[in-house]
Amino acid sequence: MTALDPAGGPVTTTSSVTVRYFAAAAEAAGVTTEPVPAGTADAVRAAMVAAHGADLQRVLTCCTLLADGRRVQGDDVVPAGATLDVLPPFAGG
Repeated sequence: MTALDPAGGPVTTTSSVTVRYFAAAAEAAGVTTEPVPAGTADAVRAAMVAAHGADLQRVLTCCTLLADGRRVQGDDVVPAGATLDVLPPFAGG
């Protein structure tokens, strides 16, 4: 199975993370899960925006990213094989 990097080239899933989108993030992305190239949190975020556009970018500004249950941001590494949860704020929490 392959995914596309932000430049449009193929990336094997062995160098990917599994992104799981929830609530408004899933709606903006149009999918609930997908492979995205591994890298820093900022690089993974950029790949998600490149694949899904401005609607997802807008939603991501208020989302928390959890890589295997650990919050990541900026230069934090999201390693290959990790599961990255994209969690928008939830009401009542």
